[in-house]
Amino acid sequence: MATSSSAASRLVAYLDQLGAAVGHADRREPLRAYVTGLLLPGERKSVEPMAAVVDPRHTSARHQSMHHFVARASWKAEDVLAVARDVALAALERHAPVAGWIIDDTSFPKKGNHSVGVARQYSGILGKTDNCQVAVTLSLANATMSVPCAVRLYLPRPWAEDLPRRRVASVPDEVRFTEKWRIALAQIEQLLADGMPKAPILADAGYGDATAFREALTALGLSYAVGAQGQITVWPPGKAPLLPKRYSGRGRPPTSLRREARHRPVSIEAFAKSLASAQWHTVTWREGTKGPMRSRFARARVRVAHRDDRRKVPRPEEWLLMEWPQDAAAPTKFWLSSVPEDVEIKALVGLVKLRWRIERDYEEMKGELGLDHYEGRSWPGFHHHTALCVAAYAFLATERARLSPPQALAFLRAPPVPKGFRPRGAATAS
Repeated sequence: MATSSSAASRLVAYLDQLGAAVGHADRREPLRAYVTGLLLPGERKSVEPMAAVVDPRHTSARHQSMHHFVARASWKAEDVLAVARDVALAALERHAPVAGWIIDDTSFPKKGNHSVGVARQYSGILGKTDNCQVAVTLSLANATMSVPCAVRLYLPRPWAEDLPRRRVASVPDEVRFTEKWRIALAQIEQLLADGMPKAPILADAGYGDATAFREALTALGLSYAVGAQGQITVWPPGKAPLLPKRYSGRGRPPTSLRREARHRPVSIEAFAKSLASAQWHTVTWREGTKGPMRSRFARARVRVAHRDDRRKVPRPEEWLLMEWPQDAAAPTKFWLSSVPEDVEIKALVGLVKLRWRIERDYEEMKGELGLDHYEGRSWPGFHHHTALCVAAYAFLATERARLSPPQALAFLRAPPVPKGFRPRGAATAS
């Protein structure tokens, strides 16, 4: 069984690796303090409360050092994320290969309007449109563990086109308005360039509905299993758009596929409702805290019909997976997947349901590591803080993935406070 001292030694070695990624030697001590502050118990993980916990005798000086490091120092968040990713990946692959690359986004509700990227936009945390920041993330995952390895703030168009606000928030000149699926695609391309082990791309309908996103994944040689809205139209099994009209001998020969009044695609939702009850099967995909996770599913080989009347050849067949819980009045979820045709339905269901891991990642990073506690307003500060939170989470995930249950965090204790000493900010740190 792992001991506290061995876990402490692993953390020291890990912090040394992270320290090498931030460059100048003067940055290594504030990095150590910042990551340690994230890992230590505390209700608030903004800079001042962490400084009070990490170094109660010198809170003011420590606060200044940590604040400068996260808000102003010129190190690259991507370099820290790469170290965290590689360390966690080694632990992940000891249990099983990478099963999926999970694309998602998470929101950070904000009261003011000055933090970089804040705008009225949909917040998954709040379940409504409100004032928040949104970041696109990419995680590597299998059934044992997962770890985010790319984080990028989504910059809404009003922010991207507001030069004075950009300057105040130190947004780099090269950052322009970019749709979330394009941000995700850039993250995927970077991981491919870094030589990460390929696996199907998993995402919700916010990404899966973008035909250009799915086509780009196919062009990169990647399969996918992504959510889809019920309004997306498909050609049911055995059907396809009509071939171009026969050339009449006049003008240019017709090249586009065709539809007719009695030969048209159908919506995913309508197709699902048309299936016979015998085509729906109960599938269990994992054990949950309250017992087996199961629901009813059906699947079919379809062709997506999006604008195919402008194409010369039909889109390839792919899987349409549909979920209709026993107690629901209608189908509730849909997925499109380009994984091989011979995949078993239980494996396909297990693949799309692997996305639950990223929800747990967000919950733990926000609840335990202060992912959403950063109070700075700049682009570099936001990405530095999120990278350090991911780095702290990667260490925790790696410790948990060890074969013997470790007492990994027993050594993480705040320094003793002299009797009668009350550091500034301590009230919010506990």
